[in-house]
Amino acid sequence: MNDFVPVPLRNLFKSVFPSRNKPPLTPHLDADQHNSPRCAQTCQYGHCTLMAEPWFARVLELERKRSERSRKPFLLVLVHLEGASDLNGGWDRFFHQVLSAVQSITRETDLTGWYRENAILGTIFTELGDSKDLEISIDSIVSKAVSALQLHLGEKQASKVDVSCHVFPENWDRKKPGGYIDTSLYPDLARRKKSRWLQSATKRTIDVLGSGLALIMLSPVLLLTALAIKISSRGPIFFRQERTGQFGELFTFFKFRSMYISNDSSIHEQYVKKLITGALDRPENGIFKIQNDPRITPLGRFLRKTSLDELPQFWNVFIGQMSLVGPRPPLPYEVQVYDVWHRRRVLEAKPGITGLWQVNGRSRTCFDDMVRLDLHYTRESSFWLDLKILLQTPRAVLAGDGAY
Repeated sequence: MNDFVPVPLRNLFKSVFPSRNKPPLTPHLDADQHNSPRCAQTCQYGHCTLMAEPWFARVLELERKRSERSRKPFLLVLVHLEGASDLNGGWDRFFHQVLSAVQSITRETDLTGWYRENAILGTIFTELGDSKDLEISIDSIVSKAVSALQLHLGEKQASKVDVSCHVFPENWDRKKPGGYIDTSLYPDLARRKKSRWLQSATKRTIDVLGSGLALIMLSPVLLLTALAIKISSRGPIFFRQERTGQFGELFTFFKFRSMYISNDSSIHEQYVKKLITGALDRPENGIFKIQNDPRITPLGRFLRKTSLDELPQFWNVFIGQMSLVGPRPPLPYEVQVYDVWHRRRVLEAKPGITGLWQVNGRSRTCFDDMVRLDLHYTRESSFWLDLKILLQTPRAVLAGDGAY
């Protein structure tokens, strides 16, 4: 990461691989200046250096990716120290007791560092066992953490410390207010967003100007399309659908209606779930496209072929729910059957009208390849890549190859 704090290599190894002879503790802090760290070697408690906040965020990111591959969950325990402002014995002594309590319940394979410098201490507990024993393991760790803090600090001091636990991967099967994810598991995404503030501001400016201009210039096309839909079939002009945006937040997605009203959505739901989970031996010439779909009107086939049904999404872009360029926003029932690594496509970028997969085969791309293209976009995202994709989109639309 570009925003890592430079740390001598020997100190990094001290952080990750603590000495067996003495426990790794925090750099010294003056009792009256909690935010003014001095060299770790001067600490009266013999502290070694904890992982700094950027390193711990990076380690947490790598642990998520390891969990995606191994299918083994891990637990992030956060010890919140913000409430400990009035300390009779001084900050140094207090933190020494907190860290001693944490170390008394950790193993050599567990990782401890600053989740938020001088405010929140984080520990990653790995190898929690099988899923059937997961809740038992988590309850045991949290119970031990609370007991250890009370033992080392006393009940009065321990009451100033809050402990929270966060399991990865989260349970995305149930609907949560505001979205699916536990944002505490992704501090690296917040750091990345902060470091790319200029790029984000530029992208948002282009989204507002581009979508606003498109809505004005295409207003005749929008009106004619709306009139054609109203004349050709019974039902509303616009199709409103719940989609999953960045960080799992749900929003109302707009399209021109291309189907008959009162159609059976289970046809698409069953097809998509089979496709994502690999239950289909051969996709029907598309990623979310069902050939000869009986739900689609004759006009709707033309709208889909030319992508005219997508034009109302410029409004979603204008109000900030989507971007001009980004991953396709999935349906909630798609997200429920995602593999863990698939979820990154809705975490690391705002959904868009067009993207790499649309200009690289569109619906003919298999699902896993589409996700890989989305992840490639999030890694390489830039003004020039967005411009390249936007310039290639008209050709893909006019070709109509694989449109859905």
